Amino acid sequence: MATLMEDEVFMAFTTYAAIVIVKMLLMAPMTAYYRMTRGAFANEEDVALKPEEERKKLLRTHPDVERVRRCHQNDLESVVPFVMVGLLYALTGPELSTALLHFRVFAGSRIFHTISYVGALPQPSRALSWVAGMLVTFSMTYRVLSTVLLL
Repeated sequence: MATLMEDEVFMAFTTYAAIVIVKMLLMAPMTAYYRMTRGAFANEEDVALKPEEERKKLLRTHPDVERVRRCHQNDLESVVPFVMVGLLYALTGPELSTALLHFRVFAGSRIFHTISYVGALPQPSRALSWVAGMLVTFSMTYRVLSTVLLL
């Protein structure tokens, strides 16, 4: 284990995995912020202290809140596979420069994906950033399978 923690590829992986995980985790407080500033709550207990007539107005959806929620959902669908595949990829012993390229492109694509999603930038900005991240994950998956495939 100590040897693994000294491996440059593994250290790079943990760095970039931590970056995208923190970015993903920050989507929950961002959703809460949008809920509060837009006055759009999903659960009755969230507005229980408000007067009855105000509760009905607050129990609603808002396009901005839903946009942030969808961005968070997309993070869950992309970051979790990256972390799992990235760990296996790091264990295959790739060249540091190649691994850094994979990790940096993925992290950059997810950060830009969030900016383009929450900021409602015109397509294909969001789609291209999503595709870039998926291609990185598929590329790492190919390396893992081609290195350890035993059928």
